[in-house]
Amino acid sequence: MRSALVVPAAGRGDRLGADRPKALVPLAGVPLLVHALRRATASGVVDVVVVVAPAGACDEVRELLAPVVADAVVVPGGAERQDSVRAGLAALPEDVDVVLVHDAARCLTPAPVFAAVVAAVRAGAPGVVPVVPVSDTVKRVAGERVVETVDRSELAAVQTPQGFSAPVLRAVHAAAPPGASVTDDAGMLEALGHPVVTVPGDERAFKVTRPLDLLLAEALLDREVAP
Repeated sequence: MRSALVVPAAGRGDRLGADRPKALVPLAGVPLLVHALRRATASGVVDVVVVVAPAGACDEVRELLAPVVADAVVVPGGAERQDSVRAGLAALPEDVDVVLVHDAARCLTPAPVFAAVVAAVRAGAPGVVPVVPVSDTVKRVAGERVVETVDRSELAAVQTPQGFSAPVLRAVHAAAPPGASVTDDAGMLEALGHPVVTVPGDERAFKVTRPLDLLLAEALLDREVAP
């Protein structure tokens, strides 16, 4: 059996102020998607790569990935994230038993996180998410009024890759209503009663969403290559 990586990369880069899909925004001259795939494949646990690209950019993405993952499959995405993940699932070979769903915007996720997620799925978990503690004080608000302070000891920030048993992930996507807006696949499992377990995440797996995030990512890259 094999593990597959599905990267839904059809999202826009509006909050980055970019004129291109977010996954193709350059970080130190290299697209976020390429950084993400280099780290994923360095983990040694990814056998199949499927990238779900904007419908009009599939050829561009194939050309971009040829030197990085020569046998990557590129398929067009849909209007919602759920549609794009479903398109990625449809492109997977039948012998894939573990699926990792990863955001290209978490382009600096270290290779050991991928390995830990796959190991947890192979140990029997239907769904696995990497998490980091919530360090900020969190308050529930209604309009401009604070309603309560939430106990952050019970909270965790979720990262990607999220890992799944392939049959379970296919089943929850098949059961989901078309056009439903979901922020992550683990939430779909939770909604249907499937257990989701955690593994330690990594601070470097933050999501590049705003221009400030790009500056932080560039600083981290500089530190990686520094002598």
